[in-house]
Amino acid sequence: MLLRKLTLRHFRNVGFAALEFTGRQHFLMGRNGQGKTNLLEAAGLVTALRSFRTTDQKLLIGHGQSCAALAYVIEHERQGETQVTIKLRHDGKELWSDQARVTKLADHLGRFPTVVFSSQDLQLVRGSPSHRRRWLDLTLAAMDAAYLRALQTFARALAERNALLKSGRAGAAELGAFEQTLAPAAVEVMTLRAAGVQALEAEFKRAYARLSDGAELAGVSYEPNFSEPTVDALRARLESGRARDLQFRTTLVGPHRDDLQFSIRQTAARDFASEGQQRSFVLALRLAQAAWFQERSGVRPVLLADDVLGELDPVRRTRFWSAIDPASQVIATGTQLPDAELGTWQVFDVNDGAFEEAKP
Repeated sequence: MLLRKLTLRHFRNVGFAALEFTGRQHFLMGRNGQGKTNLLEAAGLVTALRSFRTTDQKLLIGHGQSCAALAYVIEHERQGETQVTIKLRHDGKELWSDQARVTKLADHLGRFPTVVFSSQDLQLVRGSPSHRRRWLDLTLAAMDAAYLRALQTFARALAERNALLKSGRAGAAELGAFEQTLAPAAVEVMTLRAAGVQALEAEFKRAYARLSDGAELAGVSYEPNFSEPTVDALRARLESGRARDLQFRTTLVGPHRDDLQFSIRQTAARDFASEGQQRSFVLALRLAQAAWFQERSGVRPVLLADDVLGELDPVRRTRFWSAIDPASQVIATGTQLPDAELGTWQVFDVNDGAFEEAKP
């Protein structure tokens, strides 16, 4: 797909902006803190109404404003020209497609894929398991309504069970009632995560081989917190662990404690990979995400590159660019223009939330 127009109102520091994109390569240039990433964040919201930067929707609405609005005109492989509107309020959101209200997010998922390449992606390798779980959840939920439903059901049941544990009044009957809902949802989440990571790893290996010129082997594996993902087994584990959960006042087993293991040359990427290898790793992970999105949806994702090209050495930059599908639309940000060898870009100057197309 191609994003042809994007209009923002009261989104973060952008009071109003209307951008028309021509061609396939677009570059947002400006000093740090001017709003470049905010525009990429807005573009990425069209996929699953989730920000790649925050889980707090209130932060997306301009200071002192009651709502924010985003309008997209999309050239779509399957639907032709499509208009999408998202309205964000402090108490909720609205989604419209071609003037028709979309009331179920499941009806929207998979239709408008985007993939964000961010300088913060190194935290996927270096950071805590929560970073990796969030990336995996956002990736799978963007394409799979069943995964989103299971994840939401599990999260609600987990929150309720933890609240009961914190209250100090948790009895066996009360905990058992929550476990009746929690265990099946948890097992479904873990089962879908295992299948998703397996599919993503196949794409990841191909992408990393291109970025490393085939010189290194790399892998991604799923590390579930619970090794026997059946409903009966998890219920038994929850029941046997109630005393410990009461002591710590939280649920200590389940997919909320899963992790991903990243490896290069059969060693942990976090501990043994160089910074250059780690950067190649996360780029390959995003390329794998884009390939998987396209396979699942039949729609070519828009690629959103937030200040990543300038951080690569010339060799890795060339390999990264050659690994991208040349038919993909790319919207990138930076403080300096890309190398001339990367082709012609439509350039927008960004200053304090204002966007102005640069003259050729």
